[in-house]
Amino acid sequence: MKQEQTIRASVECKGVGLHSGAPVHLKILPASSGSGIIFRRTDLDDFEVEATGRNVARVSYATSLMKKGVLISTTEHLLSAFIGTGIDNAIVELDNLELPILDGSARPFVEMIQSAGIRKHRRLRSYMRIRRELELREGNKFIAVYPADTYSVSYTIDFPHQLIGRETFRVDLTDGNYLREIAPARTFGFLHEADAMRQQGLIRGASTDNAIVLTPEGLMNPPLRYTDEFVRHKVLDLIGDLALVGRQILGNIVADRAGHAMHTALVSRLLRDKSLWEETPLEEPSTQSSSAAHALAGHSL
Repeated sequence: MKQEQTIRASVECKGVGLHSGAPVHLKILPASSGSGIIFRRTDLDDFEVEATGRNVARVSYATSLMKKGVLISTTEHLLSAFIGTGIDNAIVELDNLELPILDGSARPFVEMIQSAGIRKHRRLRSYMRIRRELELREGNKFIAVYPADTYSVSYTIDFPHQLIGRETFRVDLTDGNYLREIAPARTFGFLHEADAMRQQGLIRGASTDNAIVLTPEGLMNPPLRYTDEFVRHKVLDLIGDLALVGRQILGNIVADRAGHAMHTALVSRLLRDKSLWEETPLEEPSTQSSSAAHALAGHSL
């Protein structure tokens, strides 16, 4: 049986929000068993917003949570890092509305968790084991979840750019694969779209230090960390968005050009229809949480 986990000590960082451009100080603290992930706005009398699909506020170029008018924006990279490192419970304090983008990937968050250490709770971890398939379609977008004994993700993207085109990446979140294959993959954007997005109040904190910037000819800031870094980052985002179900998943996720809105739509359907899954502990020792914790002990990104 697996036990729930939190971080061993508090850890913090400073940065800017990708879309707001606002400076933010973020601190991750240990939390008691059964707490889940809780965001706390220290600039708003420590108001707390739970990381659950029921609090999803808006999704376009990032995923945001809201409770009683209090916003927590761009949550997906940190939540992805929590899943990848097997963290079930944590308090995330921030003094502005948007999490820091850091280098555009989940690697800095993984390194923070690594430096803090991982502590096991006595309480057994509860998994969402998928019992019945669920498929969602919207035009050429598709996302589905199928029964499986482990957590795996297959993602396809298709962009009309010479460095991307149609890419597919599949990963089983076992044996530290998240740390090696997913965490370092950075967010990306197209230079020709930048001005229009900024006029919409987006990417005001974006730079070549925190995003891959694509030009018609290639990259503004080479090199890539992987030749298929673009689709790997979409997997990173998906893992973070699906963390909003509130527990680790045992199932096979397949997505094609899905995006944040479809990711969170899948979360909403899963939370609404409990006949699709069962809550269960796990006896098999080969899932992502224990292997990620083992990898953290001896693996440096």
